[in-house]
Amino acid sequence: MTHHLHLLKGNRVFYKQVLIVAIPLMLQQLVTSSVNLLDNLMVGQLGDAALSGVAAVNRFYMIAMFGTMGILAAAAIFIAQYYGAKKENHMQESFRYSILSAYFVMIPFCVLGLSFPNQILSFFSKNPDVIREGSNYMRYAALTFLPMAMSLAISNALRSIGQTKIPLYTSIVAVLTNAFFNYCFIFGNFGFPKWGVAGAAIATLIARMLEMFILLAVLRLRDYPFNTKISELFQIPKHLIKSITVKAAPLMVNEILWSAGMATLFKFYATRGDQVIAGFSIAGTTADLFFVLFGGMAAATTVLISQPLGANKLDEARQNGYSLLGFAVLLSVFFAILMFFSSLVVPYFYNVSIEARHTASTFLKIMSVMFWIYMANAECYFILRAGGDTRSTLFMDSVYMWLVNIPVVAGFAYLTGFNVFVLYMAGQATDFLKLVLAFTLVRKEKWVNNLTNIQHDIIPDLE
Repeated sequence: MTHHLHLLKGNRVFYKQVLIVAIPLMLQQLVTSSVNLLDNLMVGQLGDAALSGVAAVNRFYMIAMFGTMGILAAAAIFIAQYYGAKKENHMQESFRYSILSAYFVMIPFCVLGLSFPNQILSFFSKNPDVIREGSNYMRYAALTFLPMAMSLAISNALRSIGQTKIPLYTSIVAVLTNAFFNYCFIFGNFGFPKWGVAGAAIATLIARMLEMFILLAVLRLRDYPFNTKISELFQIPKHLIKSITVKAAPLMVNEILWSAGMATLFKFYATRGDQVIAGFSIAGTTADLFFVLFGGMAAATTVLISQPLGANKLDEARQNGYSLLGFAVLLSVFFAILMFFSSLVVPYFYNVSIEARHTASTFLKIMSVMFWIYMANAECYFILRAGGDTRSTLFMDSVYMWLVNIPVVAGFAYLTGFNVFVLYMAGQATDFLKLVLAFTLVRKEKWVNNLTNIQHDIIPDLE
C-alpha cells in the first residue's frame, strides 16, 4: 500500500504533460458549460415549469450522450494504442467503427424522443405544466442526436492522438452560436419569433449542425492518420469489430446504466417537489463549470496511459496512472473551493422560487465538499478504461450505483419523510466505499495491458 501511495507523486515535467493535454479540453468544456449556464439562466426566466421541463429532457439526453461516449471511449483506446504502435490502417478502421457505433446508439434515442415525449417526461414529473414545456423542447432537441453522433466520433478520435485544439475551437464557435440563437428564439429578440423553450431547442440544433460541418471540413482539409473515406466507411474487419466491441460493450452498458441511474436518482429527488427539479437543474448546470476537470483528466489519461501501453512501455504507463490519480485529487481541492463560493452567488441570478434557489445553493455546497471523492473515483475509472479493463469499470461504476447508491436513496425517498438534502447526502455518502473499491481495482493493475499485442497474437497484422 505504501508503495502505491509513493507512486501517486509525479514531477514537474509530468504535470506539464498532463496540463498540455488536459487544458484545451477543459477550456472547451468550460466554454460549453458557461454557455449552458447562460442558456439555463435564459430558460429560467420563463419560470419553474419551463426550467423543470428542460431539466427532465436533459436527463433523457444524458442517457443517449453517455451511452455514445462509452462506446466511443473504447474505440479511443484502440485509436490511441494504434497511434502509439504506428499502425495507421487499424486507426482508420477503429475510426469507422466509432462513426457507425455512435449512430447505432443515437438513432434509437432520436426516434424515442420524437415519438414518445410525454411518456418519457411523465417518468420524472406528473405536473402537466412541466410535461407540456418539456415536450415543446423535446420535439426539436431529439434531432440534435444526429449531428452530435458525428461530432462526438470525430472529436473523440482527435483527442485520442493528442489533437485537442480543433475540438476546442469548434466547440467555442458552436456554443456561441447556440447562445446567440437562444437569445433570439427564446425571447423574440432582433425580430425573430418568440418560441420560448422550443426556441432553446432549435438554437441547440442549429449549433450542433454547425459543429458537425466544421469538423467534417477539418477532416477534409487535414490529413490525420485515422482519416477515412466515406466509401470505405463499412470496411471494418470482423475481428476488429469483435475486439473493439468486447471492450466497448461494458463501457456502453456502464454509461447507459450510469446515466439511467442518474435519471432515476433525479426522479427520487423530485418526490420532494417540483422546486427540487428546478433547483437541481441550477446546481447541476453550475457544477458543470467545475466538472470540466473530469473531461480534462479523462483526455490526459487516455493519452498518457493508452499511448505508452500501445508502444509496450508498460512501466511508464503504470507510473503515469498512479501519478495521474495523485495530481487529479490535488487539482480537485482547488476546484472544490471555487464551487463552494459559486453556491453563494449563481443561484440568485435565476428568476425562480426562493425554494428552488435555496435547493440549488445547498446542493452545490454538498457537491463542493465531496468533490475530491468524485474526482478520485473518476480518475480510477479513467485509468482502468485506458488500459482496456472495462469489466472493472462496469463493476465499480454503474453496477455499484444500482446495487448500493440507488437502493439507499430509494429507501430514504419512499420509506422516510426526510427532506431532499438528507436524501442527497445519504446517496453521496456511498461514494466513500466506492473509492475503496475503485482504488483496489487500480492496484490489481489488470489495466497495464498492451491491447495491440494481445490482438495480434490472435489475428495477423493486416498492414
